[in-house]
Amino acid sequence: MNPLINLPKYSSYSDSGIEWLGELPCDWGLTSGFNAYDENKRDNKGMKEDRVLSLSYGKIVVKPKEKLVGLVPESFETYQIVEPGDLIVRCMDLQNDKTSLRFGLSEHHGIITSAYLNLKVKEGFDSKFLYYYLHSLDTTKVIYKFGTGLRQNLSFQDFRRLPVLGIPKELQADIASFLDRKTNQIDQAVAIKEKQIELLKERKQILIQNTVTRGLDSNVSMKDSGVDWIGDVPEHWDVKKIKFVTKINQYSLDENTSTDFHFGYVDIGSVSFENGVECVEYYTFGEAPSRARRLARMGDVIISTVRTYLKAIDYVSEDKASYVYSTGFAVLSPLEEFSPKYLKTFVLSNAFTNQVDDYSKGVSYPAINSTDLSNIYVCVPPLEEQLEISKDVEERLSGIGAVMENQVAQIEKLKEYKATLINSAVTGKIKVV
Repeated sequence: MNPLINLPKYSSYSDSGIEWLGELPCDWGLTSGFNAYDENKRDNKGMKEDRVLSLSYGKIVVKPKEKLVGLVPESFETYQIVEPGDLIVRCMDLQNDKTSLRFGLSEHHGIITSAYLNLKVKEGFDSKFLYYYLHSLDTTKVIYKFGTGLRQNLSFQDFRRLPVLGIPKELQADIASFLDRKTNQIDQAVAIKEKQIELLKERKQILIQNTVTRGLDSNVSMKDSGVDWIGDVPEHWDVKKIKFVTKINQYSLDENTSTDFHFGYVDIGSVSFENGVECVEYYTFGEAPSRARRLARMGDVIISTVRTYLKAIDYVSEDKASYVYSTGFAVLSPLEEFSPKYLKTFVLSNAFTNQVDDYSKGVSYPAINSTDLSNIYVCVPPLEEQLEISKDVEERLSGIGAVMENQVAQIEKLKEYKATLINSAVTGKIKVV
């Protein structure tokens, strides 16, 4: 059911003559962006301002000074000055990015890169209302109709011609105030659900950690494993270096592979800790990246050895055994005494990932070498117990996963409702005052 159905409408509507605007209330007019805003070109020569701003997830935020490192200009004199009420637009590369939020409303004095467009709102228009209007054109993808050039960049000329609602400033302010209240309520509801998801993730990790290091029998006698991240383990368990229970990087493509060999390729950035393989690229061997070499069999486990903070880990099921993996992964092939599904469960635990972090070297791009990886310790229960543990964890994680999926679905519905509410309010499809 559409939650907007029961909201009041205006008494009469007429066709705006613009396909993406549709019908508007009869007493609403249209004007052009030329009448609503000017292009700001206030330069920062002489360093009039030193507070650096950035556009992040649709919000203009102050960038902390400790983060002003790396790709920054020699002088911030090349930046443009921003004042509260200015509209900031990221105009570049519409063709290749249809997910980012491109508009922000500044609440700060500061400076921002001149790569952004800065719009100064004119008298007779409310900045917040115009922000919501432009934000709606962004989320409904209407803005992509206005890009020009090979990469569909926007310019001020596009915004000069853009149709803008010509309604009294008081009504604009009232609509913006309504949307402030409603979107804040929606954002709070989303934040609560996101917090619930984080708590469920923590619950998953506690469940995995406790089960793979302590087993299923709470009354069993324990002993010190001698490994900080593992702690006490059941007395009858072994604790071994992973090189004694798996083979590492057993199979790879070599230079004799036919250049016409076609395969699905999995890179580091295509694997997440929560979902495993999320994206596959397809190549022939002759066209593939040089790092496309690792082979895996069903029952193996892949783990990232570069950018180890990503915790890119996955279990190689039958459908994934046909892929070729980046050399940025290590492929662990369990020996007979080590159950593949138990290995899958153990490498998802803090007992494993924290050891990887300890051995990793480098700050921006931490990595672990093969020798250090092979010396990481794992718990080795009797094989029958390994099977019981992996089955128990899989069943309990399935229940937690179902709850998480439900929360994610509810978040998506709230976000869709928010986008629809904003669009409906700023175009008069609903009457909010």
